[in-house]
Amino acid sequence: MNEVNIEIYTDIYKNKVADLILNIQNKEFGIPITLDEQSDLNEIPIFYQTCNGNFWIAKIDGNLTGTIGLLDIGNGKAALRKMFVDKNYRGKEFSIGQKLLNNLIIWANQKNITEIYLGTTEKFIGAQRFYEKNGFLEIQKHALPKEFPVMDVDVKFYQFSVFSESALSS
Repeated sequence: MNEVNIEIYTDIYKNKVADLILNIQNKEFGIPITLDEQSDLNEIPIFYQTCNGNFWIAKIDGNLTGTIGLLDIGNGKAALRKMFVDKNYRGKEFSIGQKLLNNLIIWANQKNITEIYLGTTEKFIGAQRFYEKNGFLEIQKHALPKEFPVMDVDVKFYQFSVFSESALSS
């Protein structure tokens, strides 16, 4: 019981993924964003699961508890997107966020991705601490690769070197 299973996304989870993410964005953090404004959620295989990208889900006892996506933006670079963990499963007891991130970094390493970038909203303070603890360094928006897809709500940006000593240190 309570074993965390990380799986590659398939469309059988499409509605559950959208529900989890929208619930966190809208209800928990009050970010007024709709599914229509996140077309990637309606096209996960086409958007994320191409080239060297992918999308994963975390499950406990068959229940969807987390998501993470890696968008290949070319030249050995990728964007970390859609990392969300159900509030009832956050923290060290389950380590879902850590397991999802570790899985993504292993994948990136295997696919010769050398840099991962992400953008986040000011409201995701816990997420910012999590990224910093895992070796992500805050950078200025102008330092992002031109291919990086900046979201309107993104105000803080981070960069991670996949082959750095901090990879998977946690």
